Amino acid sequence: MRLVDAEEAFFEARRPRKDSPHTTAAYRRDVAGVRARLAEVVGRAGEELSLSEVTAEALRRAFGLFADTHAKSSVLRAWSTWNQLLTFCVAEGWIPGNPMGAVARPRPPAHAPKPLRGEDTPERLLESVASGGRRARDPWPERDLLVLALGLLCGLRSSEMLALTVGCVVGRPGEKRLHVRGKGSRERSVPIEPAMERVIEAYLGSRRRRFPGDRVGRDSPLLVDRSGAAMGRGALQYLVQSCYRWAGLHDRVPSGANLHALRHTFATRLAEDGAHAAEIMRLLGHASLASSQHYIESTSRERRLAAASNRTYRKLGEVALGEG
Repeated sequence: MRLVDAEEAFFEARRPRKDSPHTTAAYRRDVAGVRARLAEVVGRAGEELSLSEVTAEALRRAFGLFADTHAKSSVLRAWSTWNQLLTFCVAEGWIPGNPMGAVARPRPPAHAPKPLRGEDTPERLLESVASGGRRARDPWPERDLLVLALGLLCGLRSSEMLALTVGCVVGRPGEKRLHVRGKGSRERSVPIEPAMERVIEAYLGSRRRRFPGDRVGRDSPLLVDRSGAAMGRGALQYLVQSCYRWAGLHDRVPSGANLHALRHTFATRLAEDGAHAAEIMRLLGHASLASSQHYIESTSRERRLAAASNRTYRKLGEVALGEG
């Protein structure tokens, strides 16, 4: 059986998972990238490779070539993709075993949270944007404030913000929530407080004034650009970067975080204020408790409480007072 035919069967079998187009494209790039290296190793065109030629030795050499020109994270992702592909081939009975166990892979990086630095940074950011601090060609502080609030107070990813529709805001006044579709099409409900309700109402009111001829229904995108069209990923990233810069807080954003720093700040503050990992997991839409536990560990709150429970501290306090 040809390798490319097995690949197509693998992607066809994944269709019921409803992967996003972005995920599927990334998987296909991983498969094609390593297949090209396999072709170099075997000395044949990639389209002509057979599954029988995908041996442990050939894969080791192919992944070595792939690693020479790719970052550690890319190699790790490609390893995972090929492991799934060849596990599928084993399940179909096309190969006797999965050779990926003989292929080395990079150690997964530690997922340390990257919240905004500075205790007052979120408040200063909101104040700057609400007062019209972002000097855009066509300022829209109501929309900018909503974007920041969706990250800082709801913990949404950029893709989740862009997928929101007007109808995603549900519930009675004072008890409203956001219906969010996250990674892996997992859905969750994020409660919002009256202050957030007012921010959304103010934004929608400003939107009606800007585009009086537009009909905004439940299925309309919640976030739009200056022309009234659905906002794109690039525009959203630029908006947040501009808010940092005009607020004079760009030096408080961890490298590589940008919009995701808002989500990390939301989770870190929950952990600092005593939220359990299970609560954080539900609010962030994590697939596993381990992902949420990082925020608990990063605050060191539990360790501090455990250390403070040491009864010898009582004596230390008495001694210190006595010295005064």
